[in-house]
Amino acid sequence: MTLFEGLALVGIGVVAGFINVLSAGGSMLTLPLLMFLGLPPQVANGTNRVSIVLQSLSAVTSFLRAGASHIGLSLRLAVPAVVGSLLGAWLALRVSDALFEAVLIAVMAGSALLMLLPQPRLDTRPLTVERLTPVVYLAMFAIGLYGGFIQVGVGILFIVVLYRLLRIDLAQVNVFKVLIILVYTLPALGIFIAFGQVRWGFGLLLALGSMLGAWLAVKVNMSPRGALWVKWLTLTVIVAIILRLLFA
Repeated sequence: MTLFEGLALVGIGVVAGFINVLSAGGSMLTLPLLMFLGLPPQVANGTNRVSIVLQSLSAVTSFLRAGASHIGLSLRLAVPAVVGSLLGAWLALRVSDALFEAVLIAVMAGSALLMLLPQPRLDTRPLTVERLTPVVYLAMFAIGLYGGFIQVGVGILFIVVLYRLLRIDLAQVNVFKVLIILVYTLPALGIFIAFGQVRWGFGLLLALGSMLGAWLAVKVNMSPRGALWVKWLTLTVIVAIILRLLFA
C-alpha cells in the first residue's frame, strides 16, 4: 500500500462515515474504492465491514453521550437482523466475483434512483414495543440479510421501514440505524474473518476516517435541519463510481 492509497482510504472514510450516519450510501464509496485499490471483490466486501463496525461504534457512543436512549428497542429490532446478516454473509462468500460486481453496479444504480425520490413529510411519533409487529421483525430480517450480503445502501431500507412504515422521526431513525447496523455487522464480519476475506491494514485506515466522519455526522444530526445536501454529494460520487465500474 502506498502513502497515496493510505491517505485516500482515510479521506474517503471520513466522507463515507459522515454519509452513513446522516443518510445512506457510504459503502457505495468505500467498497468500490477497495476494489479499485486491487482487492478482490469478496475481500473488499469483508474488509469494508471493519470500517462499518468501528464507525457505527463511534456513532452509537456519540449518540448516547448526546442523550439518545433507544438501546432496548434497537436490540429487539437487531435480533432478526443478526439472523439475516449471518445468512447474507454466507451467501456473499459463495457468489463469483463477476456476479458480485454485477450486483454491486445494479444496487448502486437502484439506490441512486431511490435517493432521488422526494422524502414525504409524515406525522411522526415515538416507537414503542407495541408497534413492533411481525411485519417489522420480518423487515429487519430482510435488511440484515441484505446488509450481510453487500451492505451498500442499507440505510435507504432503514428509512423505508423506520420512517415510512413506523413513522419515526428521521433524526431518531439515524440513532436506531447505527445501533442495529453495529449489532448485525459484528457476526457478519466474523464470518468474513473466518474465511480469510479481510485485509486489516486497509480496513483500519478506512475505519480511522469513517469514525471521524461518523463523529462529525452525529453533531449535524442533532441540529434542527441536519444535512440535506449530503444526498446530492453522495449521488454525484455514485454516478462517477458506476461509470468507473462499467468502463474499467
